[in-house]
Amino acid sequence: MTQTQKILVTGATGTVGRQVVAELLARGHAVRALTRDAARAVLPDGVEIVEGDLTEPDSLAPAFEGVTGLHLITFGGPYFAPLETGPRILELARAGGVRRVTVLHGGGPSLLEDAVRADDGVDWTVLIPVEFMANALEWAASITASDEVHAPFVSRLSAMVHEGDIGAVAAVALTEEGHGGREYVITGPELLTVADKVAAIAGARGREISLVELTEEQAVAQWRAAGHTEEVIDFLLEAYGNTPEVGRTVVDTVEKVTGRPARTFAQWAAEHADAFAPAARAEQLTA
Repeated sequence: MTQTQKILVTGATGTVGRQVVAELLARGHAVRALTRDAARAVLPDGVEIVEGDLTEPDSLAPAFEGVTGLHLITFGGPYFAPLETGPRILELARAGGVRRVTVLHGGGPSLLEDAVRADDGVDWTVLIPVEFMANALEWAASITASDEVHAPFVSRLSAMVHEGDIGAVAAVALTEEGHGGREYVITGPELLTVADKVAAIAGARGREISLVELTEEQAVAQWRAAGHTEEVIDFLLEAYGNTPEVGRTVVDTVEKVTGRPARTFAQWAAEHADAFAPAARAEQLTA
C-alpha cells in the first residue's frame, strides 16, 4: 500500500477534477481542493477546501503547505482565460514541498503546460485525454423530451474516454514513482460511431432512441442557437468533421498505468442512465 499523501487539486469541481478527487480519496490519500469561492464548492466529505486564484499565484502559497502533489488545469479566473502564471505557480509549489505535478492538456498550446514541461524541479506528467464520454450528456434534453438525437458526422470514429479513467491515471501519476517526464494520451477501449453511442444509451435506459443526422449547415445553426461562439463552432466542426488520428486511435494507457482495463461507453451509459430517462420518469426523479 502506498503511503498517504496530500494532493492539491485545481479545477476540483470540473468534469475531470471531480474524478481526480474521487480516485485520490478511494486510494486513501488526503485531498485539498482549490477554488475561487469556497462557499459554492460542493465536494465529498473529507476534502479540505481552500480559496485561491490561479491568475494571482501569490494567493496560493498557503494552499501548497504540506502538499506533495499538484493537479493543474491550464485556464483560470472568472472567464477561464489561458493561464500565463505557470512559472510562479511552480515556484511556489516547489517551495511548499510539491514533488509531482499533473497537468490536464487543454486541446492546444498552453503557456502553463509549457512551463510545467520546462520545470526540472518536479516530476511532471501531461495528461492528454481524447473526447470525454461525458460529452454525450449534451444529448440528454432531446433524448428525454423526444427519444431523439440530432447530430452531424454520425459515422465519425471516436476513442472517447471515461472521465473516471482520466482521474485514475492522474491519481497514480500524482502518488507513485515512474511517471515523471511522461506524456499520456488517454482513450477508452474501443472505437465508436455516433450510432454506437446512441445504441448504448438506448440499451442503458431501456427505450429506443432515433438518430437524426444533421447537415453541417443544420449543425452550425443548432450550435449558434445554443449560444456557442464562432470560435467554438469552428472547433466543433474540425473536431467532429475531421477528427484527428489521436482522437480515433485506441491506446492502452489506462491499463498500463492503473492495472485495469479502460471503462467502456456502455458502462458509462449505465452509470448515467437516469440522465436520459423518458420525460415522465425524469420528472419523477427530479420531483
